Amino acid sequence: MMGARLVSGAAAMLFALMVTLLGGWYFTAAIGLIIFLAQLEFFRLVQAKGNAPAMRTTMFSSQILVILQQVKPEWTSPAFIVAGSVICFYLLFKPKVATIADIATSILGLFYCALLPSFWIRVRALPLSEGIGEGLQITLLAIGCVIAADVGAYLCGRAFGRTKLSILSPKKTVEGAVAGIAASMSLAVAGADYLGWPWGWISGGVLGFLIGLTSLLGDLTESLMKRDAGVKDSGDLIPGHGGILDRGDSYVFTAPLVFYCMQLLNTYSSG
Repeated sequence: MMGARLVSGAAAMLFALMVTLLGGWYFTAAIGLIIFLAQLEFFRLVQAKGNAPAMRTTMFSSQILVILQQVKPEWTSPAFIVAGSVICFYLLFKPKVATIADIATSILGLFYCALLPSFWIRVRALPLSEGIGEGLQITLLAIGCVIAADVGAYLCGRAFGRTKLSILSPKKTVEGAVAGIAASMSLAVAGADYLGWPWGWISGGVLGFLIGLTSLLGDLTESLMKRDAGVKDSGDLIPGHGGILDRGDSYVFTAPLVFYCMQLLNTYSSG
């Protein structure tokens, strides 16, 4: 099992690095595939609870959002509203009467599994900006901060963890969470200094803090869903690691945060 875990983990990291370096439609296609697989896992969890979401309509709408993030990102928010309306329309007029849970889980599948992670496409496509960097650098830094937060929390939690963080994830501790956020902040400050961001350690520290915090939020959100569905892992696609949601939960809330932080930083640096 350990061998399979190491091999599959290395393969996943190599794939992620390759498509990130390639960028463009390669990166967009990879995000689209990840979103598709994540939604399959999500809707299995939802259906295990006896709900009947608009699975196909939601998944089709999600791929439209992915394409728009590449070709017309400014249309993504209006498209999300339209997609949500179409999903509600479908559920309201299907032969079997839908429930509140059917509507709620469909919209959550669109928002959590598609809209939020699709912002990685916009982060990767950020143009070169003096004193900020460009999309590839920002993407690699953000991913590095998420990894630093996960590793820092794991190592410190195992060595020094005493205080339980949440009932949703019994193995997580307050000490580990603090160490994870600190690790994310440290890497972000180093990255900010390298890229020459204005206000150096402040801007880097704030971004690192927010990435560490939102990566933890994503992890706990997925833990809540698994706990409610009564499963240990969201899937078994990655041997030794579980499913796509299990490995990608820390990245869900991070993407839009990084994108808008860079927009704000760019505005102030050029102003």
